[in-house]
Amino acid sequence: MREVLSELLATLEQGRDGVLCVVVETRGSTPQKAGATMLVFPDGGQIGTLGGGCVEAEVRQRALRGLAQGDSAAQLLTFSLDDNYGWDDGLICGGRMAILAQPIGASSRTTARPYFLRLFDFISRGTGCIEAIALHVPSLPVGCRFLFDAEHQLVASFGVDGPPESIRRSLPDLRQRPKAQLSAGVAYLPILERLRLLIVGAGHVGQAVAELAARVDFDVWVLDDRQRYAHPERFPQAKRLIIGDIGRSLKALVENDEITPSTFAVIVTRGHNHDEEALYHLAPTPAGYVGMIGSKRKIRLIFDDLLAKGISPEALQRVHAPVGLPIGSQTVPEIAISIVAELIQCRNLATSRPSPSSLPRV
Repeated sequence: MREVLSELLATLEQGRDGVLCVVVETRGSTPQKAGATMLVFPDGGQIGTLGGGCVEAEVRQRALRGLAQGDSAAQLLTFSLDDNYGWDDGLICGGRMAILAQPIGASSRTTARPYFLRLFDFISRGTGCIEAIALHVPSLPVGCRFLFDAEHQLVASFGVDGPPESIRRSLPDLRQRPKAQLSAGVAYLPILERLRLLIVGAGHVGQAVAELAARVDFDVWVLDDRQRYAHPERFPQAKRLIIGDIGRSLKALVENDEITPSTFAVIVTRGHNHDEEALYHLAPTPAGYVGMIGSKRKIRLIFDDLLAKGISPEALQRVHAPVGLPIGSQTVPEIAISIVAELIQCRNLATSRPSPSSLPRV
């Protein structure tokens, strides 16, 4: 979405026309979910996707027709994937999609640019916000938008000056990492806070995890005591590289309140002792996820040591160890895939507690 918004802002700045198409509601199985975005230009070009296939082609065709006719009104388009839109693409799955096609151009530049600039800023910083888009509200034009921060304060609007109080009362709680929803004719599209992934260990596994995690929208931090490993050339995607003693560095992060529920942590150091030291500092924290690599025997020994050092059984019970989904990983890339898949699962399904059957008894 950042790429689409960046191009949209450039389009507005240059006084060009386009149509911003956003999936505002889905039901059942669909190729994209609410929030998917596509920008269509008069020459037929586009950036972003609504999932491809006949639906996307139809939306693009209708958007271009509206541009050619000079229609500035937003259109709400609905599609059922069990009819002709499904046959050509094999999408006979019974799903439904509602898509808002909204002309954006020179005529709306004055009001559109400030709104989308604020939205782009929220997304670029990884800060949570909520878009509320009116679809079927008698007192509001279709497609008017309201942007709220994580505390439900209105920060921008497009189409009308301000929302009715009913919209503010229906805003979801971003702390629960909600999904998009349609309520009383208003689409609520939450932009969730981008989570931080702290990777303790800059070896081969840490490097592979960092690369994949950055691609799926984690802010990557890397900690290692070896400068030749925790180096920008090996971790070009890292937002922060921390070089120093593992125990002291983690203690400093904890004391500075930098390990929060929005922090996921993966321990993949080069040895048993470093793993244990890292888990000693991370297990009791409010981190949203803590995972540690290793065999079940190694994990059992580390857990026993940490229990003896005063780490509570409750703190250890929430540690994902062995880290990653059980997909029979053998190689470093496969291990990284299993780890990042588990990170995605915990982030998207809002669960941080591993299955009891996968944990050593404490």
